[in-house]
Amino acid sequence: MRSEPFDAIVVGGGLVGAAIAWGLQRQGLATVLLDEGDTAFRASRGNFGLVWVQSKGLGAPWYQRWTRASAAEWPALAAELGARTGEDLGLRQPGGVHLCLSDREMADREARMARMRQEAGNQPYEYRMIAAPELRQMLPGLGPEVVGASWTPYDGHANPLRLLHALHTAFAGAGGTYVPEARVGEGQAAPRDFAVTAGGRRFAAPRIVLAAGLGNADLAPRFGLSAPVRPQRGQVLVTERAAEVLPMPTTTIRQTQEGSLMLGDSMEEVGFDIRQTPDVMRQIAGRAVRCFPWIGRLAIVRAWSALRVMAPDGLPVYDESARFPGAFTANCHSGVTLAGAHARLLAPMIAAGRLDPMLDRFTAGRFDVRAAS
Repeated sequence: MRSEPFDAIVVGGGLVGAAIAWGLQRQGLATVLLDEGDTAFRASRGNFGLVWVQSKGLGAPWYQRWTRASAAEWPALAAELGARTGEDLGLRQPGGVHLCLSDREMADREARMARMRQEAGNQPYEYRMIAAPELRQMLPGLGPEVVGASWTPYDGHANPLRLLHALHTAFAGAGGTYVPEARVGEGQAAPRDFAVTAGGRRFAAPRIVLAAGLGNADLAPRFGLSAPVRPQRGQVLVTERAAEVLPMPTTTIRQTQEGSLMLGDSMEEVGFDIRQTPDVMRQIAGRAVRCFPWIGRLAIVRAWSALRVMAPDGLPVYDESARFPGAFTANCHSGVTLAGAHARLLAPMIAAGRLDPMLDRFTAGRFDVRAAS
């Protein structure tokens, strides 16, 4: 079978792979994006849609910096994708709050935020702990059980499905090659010389990026890499549309640009089980109603579950192969938040052929996992 030559192969058509592929094509590299399709455990279609900073990086300031850098890139990403595709990504970055339903939650949250600021070092980390009286002026309809919240100015949200569509549209519009129903089969690896078969075709390039989510665990060893990722289930509820009442997102509740409310944030270690469970759905709805009692009057119109891509410590894994230079892997559970970084910061590194030292703390080597030889 004759190989089709490209400058880069990206495996995985979800938010992570699409952002990197668009970024590479934007750098002038002829890129092919191989997408397994709807048979994959596609985290992108279940994403909650937050562009979130304040909960990321406790004990790992390098992750905090990366997340903040991505949030800062988001306005330019949204503007460029909007100009190229006409798609409104629904980006809003008014800041965000984490609501606390007890004095203990409030104290724990304040300690966490103080530590985040301390770990930020020379980089200013702005936050406020807001007591209930002031918070009720900010968030109409707040429930009586809410004692306060943490707030940062960095947070926001966007429409993940529109983001995914815009990335694919911009990628194709810039000359990128998209191949659907393309599960990777055979592959060959040599330094800056890679070839894979997918969708009945064979593709070759001096760079390959593995961004296949949970599929990276099996793919990575073929290219001298390791991706120790596991599934973590999250469930989401969506209400009917309501008049706009939430001026900013919270950690577990956000109002979409269409007016519906998304409720979520479950974290379940159940393997590859994507079923929904009534007990978790009750917990999600119950906390939402405690935060905003008026939500209880809204009908639930949709619900789903999806699998996050989680490393043992919950942080992203970015790596390049020492044995096969030109092979990279990207793994994370924050495909929306980190889209700005993936498209505008990570992709240029891959195009240049080497990850920046700023990503050294994200390699799989931190788990002392030896990549397959």
